[in-house]
Amino acid sequence: MAGVVVMAGFALTVFPVPSELRPPVKDSRGEPADPAPIKPSTVAPAADASPSAGQAFKLPGLTINSKKHCVDIEATICLEEGALELIACTKGGKEHESIIAVGPTPVHIHTALLLLGAKNGSPAMRQPINDEATRWVDLPPKGDLIDVLLEFKDPAGKLTERPISDFVTRSAERARSPGAIPTEGHKVPRFPSTFIFAGSRLIDNGPGPRAYLAERSGHVISIATFGDEVLCLPEVHSRDNGALLWSIDPTHLPKKGTPVTLRLRLKKNSGPEPEPKSKP
Repeated sequence: MAGVVVMAGFALTVFPVPSELRPPVKDSRGEPADPAPIKPSTVAPAADASPSAGQAFKLPGLTINSKKHCVDIEATICLEEGALELIACTKGGKEHESIIAVGPTPVHIHTALLLLGAKNGSPAMRQPINDEATRWVDLPPKGDLIDVLLEFKDPAGKLTERPISDFVTRSAERARSPGAIPTEGHKVPRFPSTFIFAGSRLIDNGPGPRAYLAERSGHVISIATFGDEVLCLPEVHSRDNGALLWSIDPTHLPKKGTPVTLRLRLKKNSGPEPEPKSKP
């Protein structure tokens, strides 16, 4: 029996060596042999550690609630006024252009939505339609629809839930800027609370595993189109200053630094996807 011999007085005591510290077994050619496969019977199933079991299931910084069809994410208010490119970013990301900063990683948020039953698609992109790349088509984002809400304590200490549209308003200054999209009859549109689960992108990362782009950018829920966000608005939205038409509405927004819950609720029967738009 392989082990370590320890002299204790005049007695010899043999302690077994843990398997992970033993020299690797080699085959007849001197190559490391494949380890013995783990038998399924040796792994106890976790019957209640799944969203499908109807109970809350946790990942770092978030909770999956299958009964309520939502993912609750720990977040903090990071901005009280100003123009917006994002609804949510990772901590240390574009907090100067986001309403909230989230604690969990984009990969964990993506995973939680999948466990909830949502299906991701892809972010918006532009694709050339001729060899000279003088014409292209805007490919809109695809994926299941997700309602975005915030839960927090009101001044009376009572938990309240509001759609994200309650905290976003049209920027009057930027709406008059060159390149801004005009509104019919000067009617100010309401900001949507439903986003698309685009699911960011995976790219090659040398010899290692493929990289999830939102992990690098910190783009969790976007207003402007970056092409690497986890959740986004329908169609393509410019990041040019003149087209950034949305800013914070602080009327009901908690103060900067307030802990809140970002709630992502799966919306079923989302309907047909938008058609690509051709550009001259």
